[in-house]
Amino acid sequence: MPATDTDKEFPMETTTQTTTTASEQTAQAAEYRERMAWAADYIELVWRYQGTEREQTELAAFHADNRLARTVGEFGALLLTRHLTVVLDGHADCEAGYVMDKLAAVTSREFMRRCLAGEGAEAAWSAARFLIECMEEVDQVSEFLADVRGDVATGWPATA
Repeated sequence: MPATDTDKEFPMETTTQTTTTASEQTAQAAEYRERMAWAADYIELVWRYQGTEREQTELAAFHADNRLARTVGEFGALLLTRHLTVVLDGHADCEAGYVMDKLAAVTSREFMRRCLAGEGAEAAWSAARFLIECMEEVDQVSEFLADVRGDVATGWPATA
């Protein structure tokens, strides 16, 4: 078929779409849940840290992993948006609910930026201390960690 003036003026764009199979999505979700559980373990270690030899060894193992700051950042974003600043369904349309949702979004983005910009272990430790302080202000740290672990174990949320 010969090319028309329209074909020359507006060449057909080809796009490639990547499709993710159900098994790939399941694997990604499982990997995400594993990272969030690992981050919860780190936060708890920082929270309970007394400086024992065993704790120092565990802390060194966490700090040796170059994914730590990023993972703590992801965990923090999850904690801030899904647990600490939850707007109840009945208030989702309220101005206060809107403001809280936006505040949580901005805080979690900035939190993630700081985790990615800092030195791995130092950024992770600082981020963990910030999250612990947030949790202590609202409720008990152990309850938030249990809630996140419970959500992670049951598969909710699959992504942050």
